[in-house]
Amino acid sequence: MAESIRILMCPPDHYDVDYVINPWMEGNIHKSSRDRAVEQWQKLHHVLKDVAVVDLVNPQKGWPDMVFTANAGLVLGDNVVLSRFFHEERQGEEPHFKQWFEDNGFTVYELDEDLPFEGAGDALLDREGRWLWAGYGFRSELDSHPYLAKWLDIEVLSLHLIDERFYHLDTCFCPLTGGYLLYYPGAFDSYSNHLIEMRVPVEKRITIEEADAVNFACNAVNVNQTIVMNKASDRLKESLQEVGFNIIETPLTEFLKAGGAAKCLTLRITEPVLEDVHANTPIESRILRMEGHLLDAGIMNTALDLVVDNGGSFKVLNFNLGIERQSTSVADVRVSAPSHQLMEEISRQLIDLGAVAPPQEVCDVKIETVTKAGVAPDDFYVTTIYPTEVRVNGEWSRVQEQRMDAAIVVRETNGQTTASCKILRDLAIGDRVVVDVDGIRTARKTESREQRTTQEFSFMGAGVSSERRVELVVEQIAWELRQIRDRGGKVVVTAGPVVIHTGGAQHLSSLMRNGYVQALLGGNAIAVHDIEQALMGTSLGVDMQKGVPVRGGHRHHLKVINTVRRCGSIAQAVEQGVLPKGVMYECVKNNIPFCLAGSIRDDGPLPDTEMDLIKAQAEYARLLEGTDMILMLSTMLHSIGVGNMTPAGVKMVCVDINPAVVTKLSDRGSVESVGVVTDVGLFLSLLVNQLEKLTSPYQLS
Repeated sequence: MAESIRILMCPPDHYDVDYVINPWMEGNIHKSSRDRAVEQWQKLHHVLKDVAVVDLVNPQKGWPDMVFTANAGLVLGDNVVLSRFFHEERQGEEPHFKQWFEDNGFTVYELDEDLPFEGAGDALLDREGRWLWAGYGFRSELDSHPYLAKWLDIEVLSLHLIDERFYHLDTCFCPLTGGYLLYYPGAFDSYSNHLIEMRVPVEKRITIEEADAVNFACNAVNVNQTIVMNKASDRLKESLQEVGFNIIETPLTEFLKAGGAAKCLTLRITEPVLEDVHANTPIESRILRMEGHLLDAGIMNTALDLVVDNGGSFKVLNFNLGIERQSTSVADVRVSAPSHQLMEEISRQLIDLGAVAPPQEVCDVKIETVTKAGVAPDDFYVTTIYPTEVRVNGEWSRVQEQRMDAAIVVRETNGQTTASCKILRDLAIGDRVVVDVDGIRTARKTESREQRTTQEFSFMGAGVSSERRVELVVEQIAWELRQIRDRGGKVVVTAGPVVIHTGGAQHLSSLMRNGYVQALLGGNAIAVHDIEQALMGTSLGVDMQKGVPVRGGHRHHLKVINTVRRCGSIAQAVEQGVLPKGVMYECVKNNIPFCLAGSIRDDGPLPDTEMDLIKAQAEYARLLEGTDMILMLSTMLHSIGVGNMTPAGVKMVCVDINPAVVTKLSDRGSVESVGVVTDVGLFLSLLVNQLEKLTSPYQLS
């Protein structure tokens, strides 16, 4: 009942913006009106007294942010985990909050002074009491979460914050009564968003736009069906009202200048304990050793940045610094990650930098046996270009035939252990393949490590830009496409992986669903990266939502190749429900024939890829028969090949960011050819939009 809910607040007697410890404070030092702040706080206090009992903690001079009581600690039942503030400017609040909790009968748990945790600002209970959402990345450390699980006896789900504007979890995330969740997905990394989607059903997730997020709509107080917040758009209010919530807006603009709103100004101190809920946290930690010129070569910074960028946390346990220029340094680092999956990915990348387990923790590699030819076990170790060693029976063995994007096969013959790289398609039943990251190290000379730190191992570091507006050309092409479709004609698309990289997959898929494409020609790459995007949200390791490379993403294409090979074919992957969307999915679902012509550079390849180029050429020619139009989408190799197979009279549209490709196709002399120098993703987007507007005047006779 509402009367049983108690909320702790602190009057703003000493509130001001005295310093800058978050982006909202920037430019607002001493610009907050004390009178307006008091008025806004009193209005919030009055609103909350109608739905809950409000207790007060005495404000203390010199600690202006005590008004934000959400950061006092985290309460569950009669227990409270006291905050350990990240910034010195707030650390003086801790003893005052501790005194209040002790005076009011709470059992107080305290973290080590060097382990930051900022209370209910970064830890929010699911309103059904089933688990605790815990944020980290700016103010709280991931390593604090196991203590929360232990002391409060509750499951902890860790969420990585990546947008500095939303430095606390409660600025962008608000669990609501009935299992609903109000949140801003852009504040979290992809793993955290996936975790949220796994735990909260889609019908219970209420996502907000950036405009609402920066008004701190998620920094709201929820008491039963009432939600109190600073401000919300009409659209957001309608969404919340549709599921039964009553929205009360009360302006808190003076507190936004310090980076807080309704939730920051309150701490719920009556949080019931469920008897059937107990401690659990998937956080995993391991100790790794770094050796070499760690500082002057930048290896240490690279390694620690890698951990944080991948959603992990670290603590340097020992650091023995080399005292001479030629001396090497040694550091033992405890690395933590919110899941085994992320721990493995972070470890793989640290191994690439030369990290190993400390001598007392070194173990042998894990090995699994291949059960299907050409398919590696799950979690197989994907090799790099760097010399690698594996530990078998307590001995290190150099991997032979080193190459990138292969598996490591271990053989033991007459007491001798050998290890070698083997590409996926050559794996045979019975091969013993290395999985996970234990017992693996890269063997690099000390003098080469400095060079290594200047060359990040990733794909697609640069972006793509458009050359010019193409709306007028697109209108004509759309009209032609509509005519061809309406009279039962044939359009063939030859496309390269740039279609996927530039975000064109959804638009090409739309063309296929709506009957504008009758065949697809390409190579292994477009299918691989289309499936990679469908399954992992990346293309060549680049996050398709944010447009930036994902650490370790260069391995994603190998993973999806392995997945499809396990299914047997692209069609079987669709039929088995493994592949749920994308260009290749639409080909299967709409019976659109395709030919993937292999090349010497192909990884895998996919089982559908025709590696006999003579057969691939013949299949290309067969599928081109009777074609009315060919859309050549950003693939020089396949466009030129198709152009040489195509007779005059067939309309060709060549789209490429590279003018040389367009010019070469136009030099064929066909008046039916159209060259468009632009970003293929932009072209496809404009084309689909134009087709949606178009009503064809053509009628079948």
